[in-house]
Amino acid sequence: MNFSRDPFILNVGGARYSFSQDVIKDFPLRRVSRLHGCSSEKDVLEVCDDYDQERNEYFFDRHSEAFGFIMMYVKYGKLRFVPQMCELSFYNEMIYWGLECSQLEYCCQRRLDDRMSDTYTYMSDETKPDEETAKEDIQAPGEKKWLERMRMTFEEPTSSLAAQILAVVSILFVIVSMVVLCASTLPDWKTAENRSMEEHRYTASLIIEAVCIGWFTAECIVRFIVSKNKCDFVKRPLNIIDLLAISPYYISVLMTLFTGENPQLQRAGVTLRVLRMMRIFWVIKLARHFIGLQTLGLTLKRCYREMVMLLVFICVAMAIFGALSQLLEHGLDLETKNEDYSSIPAACWWVIISMTTVGYGDMYPISVPGRILGGVCVVSGIVLLALPITFIYHSFVQCYHELKYKSARYGRTLSNEYIN
Repeated sequence: MNFSRDPFILNVGGARYSFSQDVIKDFPLRRVSRLHGCSSEKDVLEVCDDYDQERNEYFFDRHSEAFGFIMMYVKYGKLRFVPQMCELSFYNEMIYWGLECSQLEYCCQRRLDDRMSDTYTYMSDETKPDEETAKEDIQAPGEKKWLERMRMTFEEPTSSLAAQILAVVSILFVIVSMVVLCASTLPDWKTAENRSMEEHRYTASLIIEAVCIGWFTAECIVRFIVSKNKCDFVKRPLNIIDLLAISPYYISVLMTLFTGENPQLQRAGVTLRVLRMMRIFWVIKLARHFIGLQTLGLTLKRCYREMVMLLVFICVAMAIFGALSQLLEHGLDLETKNEDYSSIPAACWWVIISMTTVGYGDMYPISVPGRILGGVCVVSGIVLLALPITFIYHSFVQCYHELKYKSARYGRTLSNEYIN
């Protein structure tokens, strides 16, 4: 190719850049510098999309504005994202021209890392199941279609009209079960006017509990049968919660059968009361049907590092302020000892309620140094707790938008079903 004459022209998406032939050899962009080593038309077309030999002009069908920012990096040595352009799209342009993410400015590197991390998590949760479903449909479209429809009905409440009806019924069973559980702890429920009324209430609560358990058990079994991967089904957090909510009932029934004791006497047992109270886990079943609870769970899953960091902050502060407060209030053998601070573990309770600004008032410092330390403890708690909140908040907003998009996507399927 003819590189001996000037100018050497790059045409990127309609934007033309002119260079001298001695600059192109050591150009900072690897794709552009490769043109200098091309000796044939085939070699040139492997690097660019087209070229005009008469005008010595090489065409690249790429994003012109992104290349303008890349040229600013070539000129000034600073590479930043194009405003209002997707970070991943700009990163693809960087790769095409031979740049790496390490050449970005630090603030843009963080944006790219966060975006790639979120995209990987979202693709892991959404794309892989779709790919597996597509493979199954290719292998046996007729046999797998009804399984996929059943799976969507039980897993996605907005996927069809039948799924919405099933979700409403499941929510009603959860509400009825919680109402009966709460009512059974009321004093008026336990102290009936006569023994027959008490037995009637107890029998009614047992029947309602058995019906709810039967529904939840049947729902769980069907979801297990139609699931694609049985091992993944067992490992999912919501399915584990379902098992924890259902199993206490069957354990209590087995205890009654094997011990042969009167169920009225067993109600007073500590073990049975604990098992019955585990029905409170049924409330978490509502996470299948409400985006808010799903968003909370997904946020905690993605922000576990920030949560661990928050707990570390609190534990370190508890150790420091707990030891100092015990020393100032009790350990110096002053005339007025504060017995509430007799030990460091006892002082740690005061530290945790002070840092979280709860302030029950059950224990408080009485000495002047102790009160000064208390003020520092409260201010430090506000600062330490606020540091990771920003990251958790942004992750919560992003998770909410992702789940809303997912729900809207299945909602379009429901709209089509109404139309048909």
